[in-house]
Amino acid sequence: MSATTTAPRSDQPGRIMSGEMNEQPAVLRRILDQGAPKIRETAERIAARAPRFVLLTARGTSDNAALYAKYLLEVLLGKPCGLTSMSTTTAYGARQDLTDVLVITVSQSGGSPDLVASTEAARAAGAITLAVTNNADSPLAAVSEFHIDVLAGPEKALPATKTYTAELLALYLFVEGLRGGDGAAAKALPDLAQQILDRQGEVKQLAGRYRFAERMVLTSRGYGYPTAKEAALKLMETSYIPALSYSGADLLHGPLAMVDNISPVIAIVTEGKGGQALQPVLERLRGRGADLVVIGSQAEVDRASAGFALPTESVAEEVQPILEILPLQMLAYEVTIARGQDPDAPRALAKVTETR
Repeated sequence: MSATTTAPRSDQPGRIMSGEMNEQPAVLRRILDQGAPKIRETAERIAARAPRFVLLTARGTSDNAALYAKYLLEVLLGKPCGLTSMSTTTAYGARQDLTDVLVITVSQSGGSPDLVASTEAARAAGAITLAVTNNADSPLAAVSEFHIDVLAGPEKALPATKTYTAELLALYLFVEGLRGGDGAAAKALPDLAQQILDRQGEVKQLAGRYRFAERMVLTSRGYGYPTAKEAALKLMETSYIPALSYSGADLLHGPLAMVDNISPVIAIVTEGKGGQALQPVLERLRGRGADLVVIGSQAEVDRASAGFALPTESVAEEVQPILEILPLQMLAYEVTIARGQDPDAPRALAKVTETR
């Protein structure tokens, strides 16, 4: 336990979520030390099958991890990639020819019936099927040809935190394995993650801006876009604030009209091409007088009204999302606590959501 992190009391609201957020450096290190060889072996076996394109299947938080994988596969591997609509199979009974297609299903629990059914159908249609889960004994792992265990350990809080970053790292290492890379860009992540989590006091101060917020907008581009979507989900499911996430390009195509000088906007500015592509959006937001908070480099934070500077100066753009989400997880936690609610027990939610 670091000197700047205080252990939550056993009766404190959000105790479980807080504890699991703080496990993330250890989880990332476990994946790098213990999981990486198996992930690489799986990637090499699948690469030998030469899939012609990739389909990704997921729900909720795992859907945001799958979107991150889509960027990795298209940018680093040059592989055509899409996100599936499971209802085409489970509700409409559609059958596609998936010969030589890699179907990756991402799920923390691996227990949702529609994920299992769509994976079974994909395999029957000729697909190479890979499950990425936090449960090696799950029904999804059982029906898939290949499986990657993200090694996050039991996650009890309803808002997923450590399983999300574990999925991101596992998917990055898998794509690296597909292209024969060594995954070296990820080696510094555990230590950098700890540095971020040690700055909870900064996030708590930032959370005061949103205690009475009626809505929020989150935006990014490129690799940061899945981070915007996941952060919006965390804010909605813990604090119940309507949080809308947009690609910066989509924000300019209409939704920008709802942003005014009292509208809270959080921009995730990844260092690299995604952050460069977001610059015109940031200029428009500043021009509208938006209450703009930036998650990004110190230079980007200095140009905004407030923000959280990430230690990403020497971090490859493709792995920055594993760090970007951490202050936003803490922000969702702190905003929820400030509003007098318990982030461990969001209303109307269950840990395993069984969609069909």
